[in-house]
Order: sequence, then C-alpha cells, then structure tokens
Amino acid sequence: MINIISISAPSGSGKTTLCRALQKEHPEVNWSVSCTTREPRPFEVNGIDYNFITHEKFEEKINAGDFAEYEDVHGEYYGTLKITLDNAIGANSFLLLELDVKGSMHIKKLYPDNAFSIFILPPSMDHLRDRLRKRGADSEERIEKRLQRFEEELGYKNKFDYILINENIEDATKELLKVVNQLNEGVIHGT
Repeated sequence: MINIISISAPSGSGKTTLCRALQKEHPEVNWSVSCTTREPRPFEVNGIDYNFITHEKFEEKINAGDFAEYEDVHGEYYGTLKITLDNAIGANSFLLLELDVKGSMHIKKLYPDNAFSIFILPPSMDHLRDRLRKRGADSEERIEKRLQRFEEELGYKNKFDYILINENIEDATKELLKVVNQLNEGVIHGT
C-alpha cells in the first residue's frame, strides 16, 4: 500500500504551499517531523516544525542506523527517522515528507512498496528566478546558488514517480490533490 508521499522541489517552486494545501484538504495526511541540528527560528516549535537535537545526538542516531535519510546542509544535519516511517506503515496512515531530491530517492529505495515520490517543477528557470527574487528572502548571490542547485536537482526528476509543473498555484494544487486522491483510491501505484 502506498502511504508515504515524498515531495521534492527546487527552493521557490511552491513546495511548502502545495504541502499545506494538501494537508488542509486531507487532514488525515500526517506531516513527517524531521530532526535537525540547526537552531530553531523564533516561530518554530520543537516537535511540530522539527525535532531540534544536538550534533552529538544526531551523530549517535546516524551511527545507530536510525535515519531513513539524512543530509548535511551547510554544517547542519537534517534527517528523517526510520521509526516515523515504520509507524505510518504499521498504522496504514498517510505520511507526507518534504525532502530534497536525494532524501526522496533514499525513501523510495528503502520503502519501494510504500513510497510515492513527486517532483515539483517551476515552468522555467526564469520563472524560478523571479519567484526567488519576489520572496525577498535571499541575496542575489544566494539566489544564484539556489539556481545552480536547481540544475543538479533536475538530474533526478525522471527518477520520481510523478512530475508536477507549478505554473499556477491553484492549478498545481488541484493536480496534487487529484494525484493524492488517486493514491488513496489505489488508482495510482508506485513504480
């Protein structure tokens, strides 16, 4: 049974907005709370946004094999615990993960019978650049780094079970909801 939905997208592609819309429409879809070693932002709540742990504790969990996937991003770890996925599978409940492309591929490899991966694309590189600039969250240098990463991430897109192009957020939301409804009904099966 497919009950793990892993969503990946370049920064600025609307991934978080689409994930929130999915959860609003499908409250039965649980959010996977990742572990991280970075400091919480003022608005973040431990155990809801992330499980904030020390580098030492994270590395203990790596050595114990507790992570289904993890990544070192600029000196801070982010990872998904196997027990979170195993509990969802055992309870036959839907679990939504928002991961980078490598994380989604790890989940797909570890849980081939349960995971379905979705890659969200902007309509073009220029469109993505405009979105990142309009967000106003990054310097021009940081935007260019994100765009370089986008090129790397594109190399993974054909390994995903479904590719969704987010040209218009309302249309992309409808398409994502349709895919999840089909998964729920057993119409779509993992590849």
